[in-house]
Parts: sequence; structure tokens; C-alpha cells
Amino acid sequence: MRTTYSGVTEMAADYSRIHRLLKILTLIQGSKGWTPKTLAQECSTTERTIYRDMKMLEGAGIPYFYDDDAKCYGVQRDFFMPPVQMTLDESLALAALAEHVGGHEQVPFTKAAARAISKIRGQLPAPIRRELEQIEDHVAIKLAATHPPEASADVYEKVRSALSRKLALRCEYESVSSGSKKNGQAFILKPYTLFFNQRAWYVAGHHSKHDDVRCLKLNRFNRIEPTDHPYSIPKSYSLNKHLGNAWRMIRGDSTFKVELHFDPEFAETIADTHWHSTQEVIWNDDQSITFRCKVDGLEEIVWWVLSMGPHCTVKKPKELIGKMKTLTAGMAAKYSARTTDMT
Repeated sequence: MRTTYSGVTEMAADYSRIHRLLKILTLIQGSKGWTPKTLAQECSTTERTIYRDMKMLEGAGIPYFYDDDAKCYGVQRDFFMPPVQMTLDESLALAALAEHVGGHEQVPFTKAAARAISKIRGQLPAPIRRELEQIEDHVAIKLAATHPPEASADVYEKVRSALSRKLALRCEYESVSSGSKKNGQAFILKPYTLFFNQRAWYVAGHHSKHDDVRCLKLNRFNRIEPTDHPYSIPKSYSLNKHLGNAWRMIRGDSTFKVELHFDPEFAETIADTHWHSTQEVIWNDDQSITFRCKVDGLEEIVWWVLSMGPHCTVKKPKELIGKMKTLTAGMAAKYSARTTDMT
């Protein structure tokens, strides 16, 4: 017969395992990419324990599987499990994103999120709903302004449909490259990723004219039509790998080690912000900073440096110094000419 203390201990262990099993099931049902290692990290346990837990799920008839190609777990699509209850932090984060970002369409085409959160609210426990109502009006998210979504709504829907059906698109695109002879010419696009970056939606995919993966802005398509040509996304492709160490999203052919000097007036503003995954900030004795990063291509970072005005000085590389000299000299010449005209 069990003693009271051992019974309590065993019961606590059982509840802990049940909670972990439910968490594992929720994770692998809700998103891709969960491996024994990442599940162990998320559940604060060992991979060996995860393997035992997966055996228990199998014994309970949960139709999970291990994808040998992707090296991760998944659950058959027709399996349904009621959602677990959310905490206040989870509810507040979801409501803020859905209503402030989606409901106000700060990110175009996400308005449906506001309708979704209204359905979820009704399923929240009463105490969570009350706390949420008390605090949500005092939390806000403000993103950079974007163009109205109406102009590219049809493009968004066609790209999304093409991704779902894996059927290529026939397109014409307005390139901003000066002197581009391909401007307006039809090409076949095989969409790989639909993504929002900074202020606009883009599609990354194989461009038949360039025979390469390109990132195209949705509001620059002049024509886009579905075809009946099937395609597949290469297993080696990922958006992060494609973008590499681009400053934002235009990856150049060469990698540069950039070193910038910011004067004390701008130093704290720059140091407080995460601008790039490779950045390194070094504080100098005079309260200025040295900013270092490694980028693939200079076409984007040069405009960021220009936006800092006289508060930023390029130290390396020589290619970026040369671009700055050319651009600032051109700007100075324009303003000099305007001053002459006004006299």
C-alpha cells in the first residue's frame, strides 16, 4: 500500500508527464520542424524522455509520424485535438497581434486575424477574459505605414493560390532597374515563399528569364495569370538561405566587412537597436561607437548609411567609401546648383 507522501509524489509525476505529453502533441500538431532535440529543449527534459513519451503517444493511438526527409515529427491532418487553455500572456499577445496588426491591417491581408481572435475570445476561461479586457486597451502595436492593399490584392490571392496548388504563374513585372530590357516581358514564376518585409509583401521564387530565385514586390506586377504547369519547391531552398547576409533582402554577389563610426549624438540610438544579425557594437572612450557587420552586397546598406547624415562615417570597406563619395558629391552638386539659381 502506498504512503501518502509517495502517492502525492507519484501523482505529481503523472500530472507532469501528462502535461508534457499534451504539450508535445500540441507542438507537433501546430507547426513543423520539431525534432527530439528541440522538443527536449522546449520541455526542459532529455531526448531519451522524449522518445519514451512518443512511445506513450503511439500506445494511446495518436497518429503521429516521423518525416525521414525533414527529420522531424508530424501528426496526420485528419486528427483533431481540442486546443489547450491559454494563459493571460498568450491571450494578450495573440489579441494584440490580431487586432492591432491584423484588424488595422498594418500588415496588409491580415484582417482575417481580427475575426479569428473574436472567435477565440469566446472560448477563453472567464477569469482570463476579464483580465484581458482590463489590460488590452493599454497595449498597442504601431508598425511603419504601408501602401493601401487594394492595388495588389489580386496578386496576393493568385500567388497564395499558386503556392497552395503548386502551379506556376505567367507574369509581367515593372522593374526599377534603370535601362532594364526585361521590363514588361512575360516570364514564368514558380513561387517559393510569400513574405512581408518592412513595408510591403514580396514573393520569392524561380524567375524563368533569370533562371534564378528572385524576390519580387507584389505591387509591381503588371500582369499575373495562373497556368496549369506544376512545379515543386527544391528541398535545399529556404528564404533565410536565399537572403543570406543581405542588409535587408537584396543579396549581392560579394561579402563585405563593414565598419562605421557613429558620433556620440547618435551612438545610443544605434546601439539600442538590432539592425543586423551579424552586428557588433564597440563603445569608444568619447561615447561614440564603432559599428561592425558582415553583409552580402552594399546596395541596401549604402542608403541606410546616407540616412544617418553627418553622424555616420564609413571606415571600411573601400567600396562603400567610394559609393558614399559619389552619392554625397552628387547631392552637394544639386544643392549648390539650386543655391545658385536662387541668387
